[in-house]
Amino acid sequence: MFAGLNVNQLISTTMNSYNQPIDLRWSDLDPNFHLRHSVYYDYGAFCRITFLNSQGLTPAFMMENSIGPILFREECIFRKEVRLGDTLQIDLQLAASSANFGRWTIRHNIIKNDNVLAAVITVDGAWIDTNRRKLTTPPEAVHNTFNAMPRSPEFNWTK
Repeated sequence: MFAGLNVNQLISTTMNSYNQPIDLRWSDLDPNFHLRHSVYYDYGAFCRITFLNSQGLTPAFMMENSIGPILFREECIFRKEVRLGDTLQIDLQLAASSANFGRWTIRHNIIKNDNVLAAVITVDGAWIDTNRRKLTTPPEAVHNTFNAMPRSPEFNWTK
């Protein structure tokens, strides 16, 4: 049970998907004319922050509540080359979470040209109290946002 709901109720309140178009820029390319490896991580961060902002978890909200997201691990698996002229989109899926949404795993799929999986980014993170510099349980607004986040097919609750 979490805040009066069982796990099945929590899962049923999620969004179906969250997708963000990506504008590929000349500066995103490496000398081989394909997407620089570090840009994939930038796209993932942009998607996560855009999603949080769209749900009201803005930088101002985080400052007022003395919280911020931190990452423990960030991994990208490169599947297909991305070149200038490709159309890109990135999604966001919650792959795992603790019941209080204090620790979580988010996965992003970068899709090129409407149906080709170009990369999979996975991040493990948590919430930190920015005053104490220690991990913390986030406020209810974070719970509501993460509860509504699209789930990956293999989503699981962690301890």
